[in-house]
Amino acid sequence: MSFNIKFWLKFSLFNLLIVAGLGVLMRYKIGFDFPHFSQKHIQHAHSHFAFAGWITHSLYVLIIHFLLKKVPLIDTKNHKLTIIANLVCSYGMLFSFLYQGYSTLSIILSTITIIIACFFAFFVFKDLKKIDDSNPSKPWFKAALIFNIISSLGTFYLAYMMASRNFNEHWYLASVYFYLHFQYNGFFIFSCLGLFFSECNTMLPQFKYNKIFFNLFYLSFIPAYFLSTLWAKLPIWLYTIVVIAAFTQVFAWFKIIQVIKAALKSGSTLNKFQTYLFLFVGIAFTIKLLLQLGSTIPAVSDLAFGFRPIVIAYLHLVLLAVISVFILSYLYTFKLILVNKLTTLAFSVFVIGIFLNEFVLAIQGVAAFSYIVVKYVNEMLFGISLLLLLGTILIVTSQRKKLAEL
Repeated sequence: MSFNIKFWLKFSLFNLLIVAGLGVLMRYKIGFDFPHFSQKHIQHAHSHFAFAGWITHSLYVLIIHFLLKKVPLIDTKNHKLTIIANLVCSYGMLFSFLYQGYSTLSIILSTITIIIACFFAFFVFKDLKKIDDSNPSKPWFKAALIFNIISSLGTFYLAYMMASRNFNEHWYLASVYFYLHFQYNGFFIFSCLGLFFSECNTMLPQFKYNKIFFNLFYLSFIPAYFLSTLWAKLPIWLYTIVVIAAFTQVFAWFKIIQVIKAALKSGSTLNKFQTYLFLFVGIAFTIKLLLQLGSTIPAVSDLAFGFRPIVIAYLHLVLLAVISVFILSYLYTFKLILVNKLTTLAFSVFVIGIFLNEFVLAIQGVAAFSYIVVKYVNEMLFGISLLLLLGTILIVTSQRKKLAEL
């Protein structure tokens, strides 16, 4: 059974448009009067659909694309079924969360996406056996898919607490952060790095991959989870391991940057715009790791987790500036979508919107430390959300074949 990569990626772009639309709706309700829909319901619909419908769907499709390039004759029937099932559940969660919030239907659909993740991992692991172990992306994808499954333990424990009515605030937060850590630091980031290293020699012919990159990130990944639980007053031995893990990830990333810089001296196949896109992702990821390292200081950690704008800014930094822009950059660079002048303009608008969003959230967060209220911040964030929506509308519009000739 054939697998049309570009067809499935059109769903990715359309789903990103929906995510941006929900973002506008949330920002409008914060800044202005809009009695329809529950803000919590919109928030749950926005986050679940962003994870499942936009990022997970895109990564599933791109991992299959990687497999097809390495083993063209693999049977894609099961892969296609998992993609369809994940999309159906994603749209189901979108509407069920939007209208009912956490309900029997939304919980069932969320559980099914976990089952789908298990099947997807099983099928991909089966196909990865056909690829030589020397391939740099292989361990990244294996780890990513395992982390995707493990992340469900956090949601299962949350469901247990709700069902048993044995609610504990610390365990609740620990479970939420467990899920988030294994999703975006695990499944999302490791998948993106796997995709990046799969094409590194295409972009940078002189790039020299070293297995130590994966080993350092992999070994430090689980201890890094406790960066999200520093408020729990960890024992000194565990806190020491957490600090080492944070340093290790920064060290590993700077080693990768050194190799990239050395390869760049010998030339790159990327044009200026493609280079700017990946540079944006690289800078955002560097900031993410440095903030992560800074959070090991107890006073900084207490401040960060105590102010909602800081938490939102950090999540958007990872999910938008790093992961979403990387996926779009990958699609654009390797022409997995139609690339034309409008596509370039659309990507520019979207990336500028992300930068402005992070900038304003950072100002709001820093001001919150001194309990200073930034005037018109909600209106500014609403305007920026409209800019992000405009970017996604232009991206989707740019995929019309007639526009490719412009």
